Amino acid sequence: MQEREIIKYLTEKSSKSEQKKMEDWITASQENAKIFNEQKALYVAATFDNTVQEIDIEEGYIKFTKAIKPKPKYYKYAVAASIILMVGLTIFLNRDEDTSQFQDSIIVNNQIQTGTDKAILTLENGEEVTLIKGNSFQTPHATSNGKEITYNNNTSLELVYNYLTVPRGGKFHLTLSDSTEVWLNSESQLKYPVSFTDGNSRQVELVYGEAYFDVSSSTNHKGADFKVFHNKQEVEVLGTEFNIKAYKDETNIYTTLVEGKVVINAANKSKVLSPTEQANLDITSNSISITTVNVYNEISWKDDVFSFNEKSLKEIMVSLSRWYDMEVVFENKSLEEIKFVGVLRKHQSIEEILTYIMSSSINNYEIHDKTIILK
Repeated sequence: MQEREIIKYLTEKSSKSEQKKMEDWITASQENAKIFNEQKALYVAATFDNTVQEIDIEEGYIKFTKAIKPKPKYYKYAVAASIILMVGLTIFLNRDEDTSQFQDSIIVNNQIQTGTDKAILTLENGEEVTLIKGNSFQTPHATSNGKEITYNNNTSLELVYNYLTVPRGGKFHLTLSDSTEVWLNSESQLKYPVSFTDGNSRQVELVYGEAYFDVSSSTNHKGADFKVFHNKQEVEVLGTEFNIKAYKDETNIYTTLVEGKVVINAANKSKVLSPTEQANLDITSNSISITTVNVYNEISWKDDVFSFNEKSLKEIMVSLSRWYDMEVVFENKSLEEIKFVGVLRKHQSIEEILTYIMSSSINNYEIHDKTIILK
């Protein structure tokens, strides 16, 4: 199959006979399926943005071919995910296309808002500053435009700490004084030095929540390593990218390596992770296991995307509740284990989200203030 035919199929411009021909070709062999998934993922990476728009075949092909050389940094993770994503369209397995089932949904004083860039900065003197999109703030050590905060690139002999706390319904980007970048997810807190001491180990603490780290190489800092502490584990790195998920209300800590190498010290054991591996620390049994995962599904949140791969509705609602700062009640408990595959953009309203993910087995939902009841 030619690239244009695949793009035509992805943008739903194929005729019925062309669709059938493409689907027959995809299912004819594993090699064909692999080729389709890889080209599909590259097309997604090339055209993906945060706006809903119509892309025609020629425009899609131009973006596709431009992306091939060089491939975008996140291409390999999109390939690993192998998720069908078209601009402006979210596809879910188990989705009932007839949304008329929700016409009698009860919505009373809907207070559920889409998350945004916001955080609370606690300074070294204990003062708390609210950082929010549209408001700028500056200290002798850092500057914030309301969407991110950047610390001055300097070192000192004295360790002075700040805290960055991202509430439910928020996210924030932080650049530390050593140029390490950190993305904090909703309901997360990071403790870190205003500046690192020259030549000594660079250490921060993920107090709770989820964070993605892009660590500045030790070669830029006289060999100083970088460590991320949590009360149950220590992650030691030299220069790499990884994600840590350690929420207060969960009994597992997940560390996913994207690039480089890290050593995890936990449960009286040391584990070395390779790219695409995830360490799962069970804090109840004090055991740790290593598995290979689709990296894109684990880190897409930092790019304002929810990527769900065979996740239960209960797990999905936990993630959504943090971003939308809401509560979810399962009136029908059997719904909790229904599984979905798909991608959602985090700027969508909660009504749009519910329309996309509700299957035919769900009769309806209610929204009261900041609570969703699933029936």
